[in-house]
Amino acid sequence: MSVVINSNYAASVASNNLASSSTMLQKSLNRLSSGSKIVNPSDDAGGLAVSMRLSAAARRSGAASTNVANSVSYLQTQDGALKVAGKVLERVSELKVLAQDPTKSSTDVANYDTEFSQLKLQLTSLAAEKFNGINLFANALTAQVSEDGSQTVALSSKALATGTTSITGAANLAAVSITQINTAIDATATLRATNGAEQSRLGFAAEVLTTNKANLEAANSRIVDVDVAEESTQLARWNTLVQAGTAMLAQANGSAQTALRLLQ
Repeated sequence: MSVVINSNYAASVASNNLASSSTMLQKSLNRLSSGSKIVNPSDDAGGLAVSMRLSAAARRSGAASTNVANSVSYLQTQDGALKVAGKVLERVSELKVLAQDPTKSSTDVANYDTEFSQLKLQLTSLAAEKFNGINLFANALTAQVSEDGSQTVALSSKALATGTTSITGAANLAAVSITQINTAIDATATLRATNGAEQSRLGFAAEVLTTNKANLEAANSRIVDVDVAEESTQLARWNTLVQAGTAMLAQANGSAQTALRLLQ
């Protein structure tokens, strides 16, 4: 190899290698410090696009899970009102039988009617109950149970007022029959059964959403999250190469001293 002054090929190669190693070392440091494999879009342009879609889908799944939970709360509130309505009807049936006791005076029967009047008002009040401003017994609702909106669950309207009309419309206990009371109780029981069925379905829908969200997050993690063990190994490699490159560049730069010694 010729001994020259104006050119130092070895130093140029060492410098290029050092620059390349320094760049890779900086990338490893950025990845480990951020926890992400994609620090800049240029790191993985295609992966970044996929990651953004997966991340958005995961967030929508979380939002849908929240909506489903709210729908369940709505149904639970509705069932609470239906449960109370059932108890009111049970008491009405009890009053009806008590009022038919031949040993009771007209005053006793009037007292039963007084309670019956209050119970009718309570049934009317229950039928007007609301959840966050939404009437519990006058609206059919639709719950979205998928992140893309393609799957829904219909929450049927449950006309409590219609099922108890024979009770709330009666002037007194004498004007209502046991059969009518039983019919109202059956209607309320059916509404509770429907409510329970809808709650059951929403429970399974929520489970699917939770599973899907976890899987979407896992898929996204494989794209963007750095493997600390692997990247730490790469960091050690590039760190060693930077140190070695720095030493070799110093050696290459010192080779010019050979030419100076020849001139002495």
